[in-house]
Amino acid sequence: MRESYLFTSESVSEGHPDKVSDQISDAIVDLFLSKDSEARIACETLTTTQLVVLAGEIRCKGVYENDEWAPGAKEEIEATVRNTVKEIGYEQDGFHWEKLEFINRLHGQSAHIAQGVDAGANKDEGAGDQGIMFGYATDETPDLMPATLYYSHKILERMAADRHSGAAPFLEPDAKSQVTLKYEGSLPVAATAVVVSTQHAPGYDEGEKEAELHAYVKRVVADVIPPVLLRETEYHINPTGSFEIGGPDGDAGLTGRKIIVDTYGGAAPHGGGAFSGKDPTKVDRSAAYITRYLAKNVVAAGLATRCTIQIAYAIGVSKPLSLYVDTHDTGTVGDDKIEAAILGLAKLGGLTPRAIRTHLGLNKPIYRKTAAYGHFGRTPEGDLFPWERTDLVDDLKAALS
Repeated sequence: MRESYLFTSESVSEGHPDKVSDQISDAIVDLFLSKDSEARIACETLTTTQLVVLAGEIRCKGVYENDEWAPGAKEEIEATVRNTVKEIGYEQDGFHWEKLEFINRLHGQSAHIAQGVDAGANKDEGAGDQGIMFGYATDETPDLMPATLYYSHKILERMAADRHSGAAPFLEPDAKSQVTLKYEGSLPVAATAVVVSTQHAPGYDEGEKEAELHAYVKRVVADVIPPVLLRETEYHINPTGSFEIGGPDGDAGLTGRKIIVDTYGGAAPHGGGAFSGKDPTKVDRSAAYITRYLAKNVVAAGLATRCTIQIAYAIGVSKPLSLYVDTHDTGTVGDDKIEAAILGLAKLGGLTPRAIRTHLGLNKPIYRKTAAYGHFGRTPEGDLFPWERTDLVDDLKAALS
């Protein structure tokens, strides 16, 4: 590893057009799972000026069966979409929860996909698609996440909270952040640059109001990033000048376009599959969650200070094709021994799609909250973010003792 280097990660707010799409897609996932825990959902969302379009494949008892919608189902879907946009805070001329046009193009799941995924008399439930998934953890922050992404998320979370509470009434929903840290060895020692672009009320791009917005952003950054890292920081706040037009009115949004923001900010590999809009039989989602869970527990157990885990599947096949552990030369035992320990834990059920869903309790309406500010590094609470628990630490230690 290099002794000294700069690394950067970015985040986007809940009002970013792609994140609006992610949140709508996951609100639909939650709606269907609340009706049928075995529902199949692949919901993509397009957002643009005064328009939301849903497309994809579904199967859900009591909602969509035999190629027909249940009475009231379409209306409930539309209400869910509009309420999601309302909660984000969009009441603008170019995008308004009440005035936008809504188009629903969801349809039934392909029978050919279903036959490969569903369990049968002679087969276990198969993976919903082929692919590779990665999990990662590092001891840079208390949440075992890369510090660059951790701070980028926290800046925007704080700004969103202030917007919703009225503490910063000049803020509008769309925003982006970016944090560059200087590392010495594996530890961040300075924040060399912070970028924040936020949509704002009219007039906050010049004079005293612009100065007020800039001062506010710097206060937020100072509250989020430790002072010891902010000694010689270069700030870029709304560097293009005005940012009044934003959200889906300023740029079209699509589900799944912020996969690096959703995961590790570029500090770890990504298999390429998005999470939002997918039920947990889709290993793009569930296997990415289990690999984060495993990597986090490896680091929490003191077996390494950094850990990357890859897993691979074939569509319709339950058993994973491979499991790979890399502790980046920080491990206290061999990576091959950690692999064997993971595969030997009976409670993980061989990491089949069904075993993952069962162990983490994924067949529940828990996904809307994942769709902004990252799927990882969040606080597990009740049914939410179960892949962030560190309840596998003792099992791993025992298996490696």
